[in-house]
Amino acid sequence: MRRYLIIYEKGKDGYSAYVPDLPGCTSAGGTKKEVEENIVEAIHLHIEVMKEAGYEIPETNSESEMLVLA
Repeated sequence: MRRYLIIYEKGKDGYSAYVPDLPGCTSAGGTKKEVEENIVEAIHLHIEVMKEAGYEIPETNSESEMLVLA
């Protein structure tokens, strides 16, 4: 089982998401819930396409931390 960091961004017209460890794996949605569902599907499809094309699935190495500046 692999764990993927997902970055969510709220924009003017909805939400977007991307996976730093899977370059090119992105998704969007009108609501946070919608983009959460869409990015999971996008990850599965991205990995499936990579396997079919003979590409090696990259190891996960992204981390996150919230920094609060005073």
